[in-house]
Amino acid sequence: MIDTRRLRTLRAVADHGTVTAAAATLHLTPSAVSQQLVALEHEVGHRLFTRDGRGVRLTAVGTIMLRHADEVLAQLERAEAEVAAYASGEAGEVTVACFATAISAVLAPAVAALRLKAPGLQVRVRDVEGDQGLAMLLDERADLAVVVEYRGWPEAADGRLSRVPLYAEPFDLVLPDEHPLAAGPSDEPVALADLGGETWIGPHPGNPVHDVIAFACEQAGFTPAFAHCSDDFRAVAALVAAGAGVALVPRLALRDMTLSGVTVRPAPGPERRVFAAVRRGAAAHPLLRQVLDTLRAIAPV
Repeated sequence: MIDTRRLRTLRAVADHGTVTAAAATLHLTPSAVSQQLVALEHEVGHRLFTRDGRGVRLTAVGTIMLRHADEVLAQLERAEAEVAAYASGEAGEVTVACFATAISAVLAPAVAALRLKAPGLQVRVRDVEGDQGLAMLLDERADLAVVVEYRGWPEAADGRLSRVPLYAEPFDLVLPDEHPLAAGPSDEPVALADLGGETWIGPHPGNPVHDVIAFACEQAGFTPAFAHCSDDFRAVAALVAAGAGVALVPRLALRDMTLSGVTVRPAPGPERRVFAAVRRGAAAHPLLRQVLDTLRAIAPV
């Protein structure tokens, strides 16, 4: 393996023509420069310089080595510049695990904003359900996760994570148009206690939204009877339109839907709390800080 320090010595001697001048440039003694050249010739297996009056000149092999030395040293310079840019937050890659609604609401706008203000920062998005992002983060398959808090998990005292709250999103009740509670002003809330005998449509058990809905209904005095399950809120709305039941859906999930056959009414109480998380100790990294700050600035209030 050729020592790159000796390649720098080769370049300096070729530039200055004498060992003494190269030594002054490199802040070494002439003896040290000569020793490095001898060691490099030993590594290469050929003479690199011949004497030329008071100075030295490159041999044919020396010329070949100098060309490669320039390429190697230039690549090292590029590596140092890239590392410096990464460390300063100007360039690098961040993988973000995020659920679909938050991708639309905050992550995609954040990616657009970062492309303008930090073009060297590449964000890689991984679409996962709200309960899977933290597993990816803790397994180091993601650098940052945008996730849903449910049933108090993860605990605030979890020493593995640093958390940044983003937003708390209300739920809306989605009813078939023919449902008796669909009548009345669209902004008039419907009490969950009035829906205890309904058939329910919602996400699969294990999805954080399922837990939020179940807990809200329990607080209203009943356990929801989930007859149909889907983690796709468009599918949930379609089933409601088909008269298969009623549903609670996070408001942002409804924002970009084209809805027909259903009536949407406010449902006081349940909220989906969304936060960003990074592994403890990584929150101060300039790259992650840029992404976190941008997410927080874009998040709905």
